[in-house]
Amino acid sequence: MPPGRSTAVPFPFLLLLLLLLTTTTSAYRPFPNTTTTTLSSTPLFSPSLKYEGSSTFVHLRYHMGPVLTSPISVHILWYGLWSPPQKHIIRDFISSFSHFSPAADSVLPSVSSWWRTVRLYTDQTGHNITGEIRLGKERNDRFYSHGKSLTRLSLQSVLKSAVTATTNPLPIAPKAGLYLVLTSSDVYVDNFCGQVCGFHYFTFPSIVGYTLPFAWVGNSATLCPGVCAYPFAVPDYIPNLKPLKSPNSDVGVDGMVSVIGHEIAELSTNPLVNAWYAGQDPVAPVEIADLCEGIYGSGGGGSYTGMMLEGEDGATYNMWGIRRRFLVQWLWNPV
Repeated sequence: MPPGRSTAVPFPFLLLLLLLLTTTTSAYRPFPNTTTTTLSSTPLFSPSLKYEGSSTFVHLRYHMGPVLTSPISVHILWYGLWSPPQKHIIRDFISSFSHFSPAADSVLPSVSSWWRTVRLYTDQTGHNITGEIRLGKERNDRFYSHGKSLTRLSLQSVLKSAVTATTNPLPIAPKAGLYLVLTSSDVYVDNFCGQVCGFHYFTFPSIVGYTLPFAWVGNSATLCPGVCAYPFAVPDYIPNLKPLKSPNSDVGVDGMVSVIGHEIAELSTNPLVNAWYAGQDPVAPVEIADLCEGIYGSGGGGSYTGMMLEGEDGATYNMWGIRRRFLVQWLWNPV
């Protein structure tokens, strides 16, 4: 649900509204006003605590559940038709989580420095979230084994088929694996576009045979780019708002990148929905990415995305990864 322009509304009220309306396991995509900055202007990240993912008003608590402190392999199920360039964008993004480049990190924000915010979260023994994120195995389901219209439960059946396949199955790794089910632009999932662009949960042993942390993210390029690929596409009902140029020349996949980051961050800190979250309801908690939904740069809050970077080619982004640039939402800092 796109918020209106609300710069005059006090920030505590906006944050309270966010806590009441946001569903934690779903990646919502609001439509705030945007501002970009060139590389030579104001730094993207600033020390302000009022609007940028840190506040004593939000009671984010640890509920004693497990978090992912061991090295993580991200296993991908490509459901539907995906081109090689699309796969390369997502692979490069995930590979960038643990890719530290002193030269790059000293000049511009990077995906690895973004992930360091997630690493500030700990389990009950004081161990931090892992800094080792790597690509795991991949599997293609290009023939739409479960059709082109899926439910949340049928997504678990899709994943079951992937981990029990007789040839090239995805590995079964409940403690060291995350599973991404990525659906192509011609696949619809319940509530896609209308309410969510992605979600995370865990599989049910009664369906899959194991409890595996997983996330689904859809490519919105055909169905609803103005909803899930914002700000690289805008809703039809906002005629005077121009889309920004995507950094990798693929509106749908560039929009997916931020949702994937959102879900992996929350899977790592709340894999069984009993670890890090705010609110009293474990069925609909507010997690570390939900708290910063729609914020991409310094000064962000309310209906304002914050300052973003604009390259010489006119593309908008806010961090560097391996070989390419990305626009990824911010995360809540617990410190």
